[in-house]
Amino acid sequence: MLCGKHLAKLLRSSGSRQLSTDALEKFRKINYEKIGIVGVPFEKGQRKKGVGLGPKAIREAGLLDSIQEISNKLDIRDYGDIQYEALNLQGRLATNMKQLEHVASCTKLLSQRVTRVLNEDRLCLTLGGDHAIAIGSIDGHLKHCSDVGVIWVDAHADLNTNSTSPSGNIHGMPVALLAKELADYWPYIPGMDWQEPIISIKNMVYIGLRSVDPYERVIIEKFGIHAFGMREVERYGIKDVMKMALERIDPDGKKSLHVSYDIDSLDVLEAPSTGTGVRGGLTLREGIYIMEEAYNTGRLAAVDLVEVNPSVGTPEDVKKTLDAAIHLLVAACGHSRIGDIADTIDLIKK
Repeated sequence: MLCGKHLAKLLRSSGSRQLSTDALEKFRKINYEKIGIVGVPFEKGQRKKGVGLGPKAIREAGLLDSIQEISNKLDIRDYGDIQYEALNLQGRLATNMKQLEHVASCTKLLSQRVTRVLNEDRLCLTLGGDHAIAIGSIDGHLKHCSDVGVIWVDAHADLNTNSTSPSGNIHGMPVALLAKELADYWPYIPGMDWQEPIISIKNMVYIGLRSVDPYERVIIEKFGIHAFGMREVERYGIKDVMKMALERIDPDGKKSLHVSYDIDSLDVLEAPSTGTGVRGGLTLREGIYIMEEAYNTGRLAAVDLVEVNPSVGTPEDVKKTLDAAIHLLVAACGHSRIGDIADTIDLIKK
């Protein structure tokens, strides 16, 4: 059940809209008073060292305290980091999928951990690590609840297969691995038997795209994938983009929502410490708004925050990037930029 302050925030955020009893019942499906944090210090999905330090750096920058400041009533549990042993694939490798044994091993355990957190009635925050970890986090969400809508916030589409990827880095493949419409585009992948592509590409939407490979563009067009690049953000504004994104993937307002957020969706001036930064991205204000609106649906169940690399840039760059990451994560947990509602009004005299 939602506490009074969170219900008040949802009512306030609805503006002039009247929330029906059915709508309020939907809001109660996600217990925003309980939050679970999972760290994934994983960097084998790409080449640059340091992104595996992301979870530790985000925690040390004050994530838990920043979330707790929203309300003393929040029950926050840190489930620690995913630790794994790489599978021995005995030479059975898929062509052009680098470090597959590591990706398969780590994401399988992450899937199990995310399912556990959600089964314990908590909003699940997954800290990466590179974006390959979304294979596990979204799979874990789907194992908890099959009716999931995914908001993929990223400069890149991450939609390559092993036959189209120019690099073979698996952090550029997770959407293609997850989407059931693309299952026939893949060979048998050793070590990935636990993962079945069951989410429809129609239940996924991109926000922030501005660096898309030619093959990825073909797939986006062929399957009519919902995609709002930076041109659309500039044309419509982030408010309408977010509204349209939710309407496209969840027109009935019933899906459990998963936001998979690559820090490189932000402009490099906002978040310079990342491995694949691209100029012309989202402002931090726009990035926070995406998280706020996802939270205000009452159906946000899981969030990934990935590709923070504390080894990239100056100490000032790292601090700026970590600050941005925490701003995004506390927004996903219900922090309001106009001030959080007090847990008690006992100090307010009549």
